[in-house]
Amino acid sequence: MRVEKINIALVSSSPRRKEILEMVGFNFRVIKVETKEKFESSPYLTAVKNSELKVLAAKGLINDGEIGLAADTIVVMGDEILGKPKGEGEAREFLKKLSGKWHTVITGFALLIGERLISGFEETRVKFKKLTLPEIDWYISTKEPLDKAGAYGIQGKGALFIETIDGDFFNVMGLPIGRIYDILELEIEGGGN
Repeated sequence: MRVEKINIALVSSSPRRKEILEMVGFNFRVIKVETKEKFESSPYLTAVKNSELKVLAAKGLINDGEIGLAADTIVVMGDEILGKPKGEGEAREFLKKLSGKWHTVITGFALLIGERLISGFEETRVKFKKLTLPEIDWYISTKEPLDKAGAYGIQGKGALFIETIDGDFFNVMGLPIGRIYDILELEIEGGGN
């Protein structure tokens, strides 16, 4: 499947998702909509439902021939969802929790192809190295953690703290592009059957 022939309406303000689509060559434009996040009975359901809400909220803005795409990424440690920190104090708390431990990054995604809504999720396990307090303070001073789920960006300065990754790197960035490509290939090449 030739990705440059696919027209995507990306329902996201995330520069990382835009960067991933540019990197692989999709033809896309960005649509911004406001939705209120919902919290479901599981983090997986939360990520999927929030991505569905986003793409459905943009339905009237998606042109004929475009495929709507939305995603929602959350970081989970144990039973706790670590969203975007509300400030430096919460970012510090999150980074202390992640220090030296494994956590799971879940990205829910939703595709709107004509009237068909196709959604799913990808999960990746990530282990942080043991962080010192000066490392945490330095990282927070860069402001990078303040707008990211879990208070870190794997594609930025946060890469310094990753010890091990088990799964899809791009999922941690916010868009499991390989999985989305496979679905689009099946839907477009296979006629959606």
